[in-house]
This record gives sequence, C-alpha cells and structure tokens, in this order.
Amino acid sequence: MIDLLLIFYIEDDLSFGKRSEQSSSAVCKPVSACWAINAVDRDNSTCMKTAYIGPSSTYKTVWWYVDLGDVYSVNSVRILFKTFEKQYENRQRGRFAGFSLYLSTTANKEDGHMCYKDGLQLPSLDFTTTCEGHGSYVIFYNERLDGTVYPEGYEKLIITELCEVVVEGCKMGTFGKLCSKHCSKHCEESKCDIINGTCMGCMPGWTGQFCQTPCDSGSYGKNCSLRCSGHCLDDQTCNHVTGICEKGCAPGWTLTMCNELCPSGWFGEGCSQRCSGHCTNEEICNHVDGVCPNGCQSGYLGNLCHKCNAEF
Repeated sequence: MIDLLLIFYIEDDLSFGKRSEQSSSAVCKPVSACWAINAVDRDNSTCMKTAYIGPSSTYKTVWWYVDLGDVYSVNSVRILFKTFEKQYENRQRGRFAGFSLYLSTTANKEDGHMCYKDGLQLPSLDFTTTCEGHGSYVIFYNERLDGTVYPEGYEKLIITELCEVVVEGCKMGTFGKLCSKHCSKHCEESKCDIINGTCMGCMPGWTGQFCQTPCDSGSYGKNCSLRCSGHCLDDQTCNHVTGICEKGCAPGWTLTMCNELCPSGWFGEGCSQRCSGHCTNEEICNHVDGVCPNGCQSGYLGNLCHKCNAEF
C-alpha cells in the first residue's frame, strides 16, 4: 500500500508530479529508484538520490529542482528527507545541513533569489520553511567544498535523498486562504503578497499598498514619479497613467503631453495661428499669444504687428 503524505493544504500544491532534475544520480537498482521525480510523487517511500559530494568525490556541489510549469506566487516549501533508524538521525541531519533554497524563473539559481539558507542548527528531517516570492523553479542546493571548515555536526561526505518536496503557493494574481482572493488589477505583473494581497509594485499611474489610489494631481507614471507638463488646456491635470493632456493643450503648446512649444512662427491654441512675420529684427512672436516681444518692424502697429501704419 502506498504511504501517501497527509497534508492540510491552505494553498495549492504546486510541485506534485512536476518535471524534476538533479545534478547527479547514485547507482540504484532499479535506476528509477533514484530518479529526481521521486521527490514530487507524493509517496514518501520513494526518494531521489544523488551521488556523494565532498572529500574523495569528484562532485563538490549538489542540486535538485522542480519546474512548476509557470510563474507562481510561492509561500512555503516542505521537505521530507530520507530517514533511517533513530541512531542514524543526527547523521542524516548532518548530511543535509547547510542547504539553500532558491526561487527562480529559470533552472539556474543565479537567475533567482535565495529564499532560505540553513544555519548552524541541524535541519529537521521533516522540514518546512517560508519561501516567499515569485518563480517557476524551486531549487535545492548544497555543497561540501575542499578547504572549507563546516560547523560541528555537518557531515563532510554527503549523499542527498529527498523523499518529498511540497511547494505551496497560488496562481499569479491570487492570494489568501485557498488562493480565493484576487490581487488588485493595478499590481505590477499581477504580483501581490500571497498572505495579505499587498502589491509587490504598482502599474504606472497607481500608488498605495494595494495600488488602488491614482497618482496625485500633477504627477503620473511609474511610482507617480513623473510630473505633468503643466500646460494642459484650462489648467487641467494630465492623465495619471500616461501623462497625456486628454482635452488638449493650453495655447502655445503642442504634442500629446503638451510639453513642446508651438513650431517656430506659430502660436495660440492648437498652434493654429501664424505669427505676423513683422516683429522687430525678424524675431519670432510669442508662442502663446502671438505678441512681438520687442515691438514691430517699421510700418506695422499693434501687439501682433499685423496692422499697417498709415504714415508709411
């Protein structure tokens, strides 16, 4: 009879039956008795098993990973290590001592982040830790490097046998008990804390723990860190996401964000009016109201220098 693990699931079991790989394999008969996938078959009587690492071995590091098949919000990892009779318990704990766990979007731990690092205390053979983050790979890693002094209790020549690795978490965009709640639609990449739903970052234009508050008037974009041009029509604020002046520009300004002056020789709302061309010294008129700032050429009158002087 298969000895199935009895697990009370608060979240989804993400690793069950998923593709797994390991750095090396011990010599087993049958060969399948050492396969990497044995650690995710939910039968704790079968275990993956690697070759030895450490002194007298060509291998100095060991890794095993499970590919979750998609990016998930991970909350915890439970590992059942291989156990033997009571007198061998400390030996087994010493074999697994010093291991690390990584969350990554690739099978390379360097592409991810370390969510757990074992310390001086020898690990329990039924081990559970919080391992929060977002990733598609959970990677187990350990090492016994030549010339390194390890803490008391660490076995120097070790073999790795993981009988079950249970990764719990939620699909992206969900959180809470049974993954029944949805992250705010304004969370960046739908990433929120798996426990309380706070966003890991906000989409442009939004702020606050749950990214439900628009940027303050006059600001927009990522982290509300950009300022509107200040030249939207009728002193209206720009769009808090894009920075666009949705109702157009104040006189003298152009482009969607109203952040450029009218082209040379044009002025007014929509830059639709031409300068008179009669400003002093061929100056260009003011881009807002068309006024010639230093007066008119001989023979012209008015602020816009568009009227002929009858005396000429």
